[in-house]
Amino acid sequence: MVLLHLPKLPSTILTPLSSSPIFLRTHFLNPNPNATKTPRPLLLFSTLTLPASEPTPIDPHTPEPTPHLQLPLHKLFVPPETHVPLDTPTLTARILKGSNILLSNYATDSQVAQAEFVKSSVRTEDCPSDGLPEFALVGRSNVGKSSLLNSLVRRKKLALTSKKPGKTQCINHFRINDSWYLVDLPGYGYASAPQELRMDWEKFTKDYFLNRSTLVSVFLLIDASIPAKQIDLEYASWLGQNQIPMTIIFTKCDKRKKKKNGGKRPEENVNDFQELIHGFFETAPPWIMTSSVTNQGRDEILLHMAQLRNYWLKH
Repeated sequence: MVLLHLPKLPSTILTPLSSSPIFLRTHFLNPNPNATKTPRPLLLFSTLTLPASEPTPIDPHTPEPTPHLQLPLHKLFVPPETHVPLDTPTLTARILKGSNILLSNYATDSQVAQAEFVKSSVRTEDCPSDGLPEFALVGRSNVGKSSLLNSLVRRKKLALTSKKPGKTQCINHFRINDSWYLVDLPGYGYASAPQELRMDWEKFTKDYFLNRSTLVSVFLLIDASIPAKQIDLEYASWLGQNQIPMTIIFTKCDKRKKKKNGGKRPEENVNDFQELIHGFFETAPPWIMTSSVTNQGRDEILLHMAQLRNYWLKH
């Protein structure tokens, strides 16, 4: 299922990256002196810069396919214990569509057969204690978090969506296949929420990130239909400074702004966000372009979660 078209590179460049079975820490340009004293392990991240895309005529009545992006080898996310093929066609075939992620042998049992809501918690210590691995979805209010969760499990109302942003106010656990969790966290940046409520959300969400031992990775949702927001950049920076494993999920990639009105294509906004992220990090996290309307990126997210989860369980 593929994928991205990479430029042909000399065989001297296409050499395997580290296949060390341990997690590799990401180095940050501006370490947070107030960060937790116990660093969390991270998967190997690689820097990313998307090439600027040329404007092309868009038929508003025709759904756009997932864009084919060109990424050099050193800008791919290569999971640990993953052999990098030396021939370009094989390498290209193993890159998840609309992402910078190389598929590993750990990407098994990715499909969702069963999903159920388990509980809502307002404290990390009240979360399920069965030790199952989990992935947390977080993003700015109205970024499409509940819609993405419903898309992943192929159910319209597992996570209730609301026309009023900021309705998720707890840590909501959904058990998948009786073996792992999707976690829906409160959205941030909703200006109409009371100040004291916003402070409570921030406190228990960050406490969850820092102290939840079964957290495999945070999936940070970014709206690709609009320019980068400062609050998103600050949130990504905080996760990085505290060494929280992170994958960026670009949502609403089906939306197309009219060039004459100054709007940018999702690919351009993705590129801009990555450029800004580069100022915070020495290396960048993996990313996937998605749409809950067309289900773009759904299978890619599940495959990525599978390879992270299975590696986590083994180690």
